[in-house]
Amino acid sequence: MKKLKLKKHSILPGFGLSLGFTTFYISLLILLPLSMIFINTASMSWQDFWTTVTEPRVMASYRLSFGASFAAASINVVFGVLIAWVLVRYSFPGKRLIDGLVDLPFALPTAVAGIALTTLYAETGWVGQFLPFRVAFTPLGITIALTFIGLPFVVRMVQPVLQSFEKETEEVSAILGATRLQTFRKVILPEIFPAALTGFALAFARALGEYGSVVFIAGNMPMRTEITPLLILTKLEQYDYAGATAIAAVMLVISFVLLLLINGLQWWTNKRIAH
Repeated sequence: MKKLKLKKHSILPGFGLSLGFTTFYISLLILLPLSMIFINTASMSWQDFWTTVTEPRVMASYRLSFGASFAAASINVVFGVLIAWVLVRYSFPGKRLIDGLVDLPFALPTAVAGIALTTLYAETGWVGQFLPFRVAFTPLGITIALTFIGLPFVVRMVQPVLQSFEKETEEVSAILGATRLQTFRKVILPEIFPAALTGFALAFARALGEYGSVVFIAGNMPMRTEITPLLILTKLEQYDYAGATAIAAVMLVISFVLLLLINGLQWWTNKRIAH
């Protein structure tokens, strides 16, 4: 019995060392920098903290950042799933080129993306001059920029799931009399939903912290098109480090809670599908 126990524990040699190194690495790169936000914020009194994070200008930036990020991530879920479906299920000329273009927002510097989008959607731009409404320097322009940088997350999360999905399952569903809509809703959607939800969470998280691609097209008008990351940078330039970390701490806590809820929903969905 003792020999069996020893063998069981030796299946993964070096577990203690690797776990210690992993914990140290995560603490050094993630936990330590994040803890400094709360340490700097702790230097403020509760009244000063509350006054700083609830200023009308700050509250407006919260609404814009979270609202635009949620809208962009929701748009990406719909069109990201559609693009992944086309890339997996159909063969057509230029397919590899389109597949490669999906990753372009990853490689393109965010400042370049912001300048390109601003030039494109400005009132005198190639697209903006033909639109009956303004896009650049409005919340709509911010949403477009966040949609641009978040699309690859959804496509790359859903694509492998569709590639591994067996087409025979769809054929069986059709043989049993299900329509295409019923097949998609009851057979395909439950399979890709967890991956799409993960892509939504990643796109939402990326959009919340995005700065470079948004700052140009936003116009940065207080109370209207000023995002929270820009407001934090403004306070840092004014040497108001406590105020900047206070706003960052609020963003961090809210983002963590939202991502925790999304991950909980994903876990519940996976558990339900497994049963």
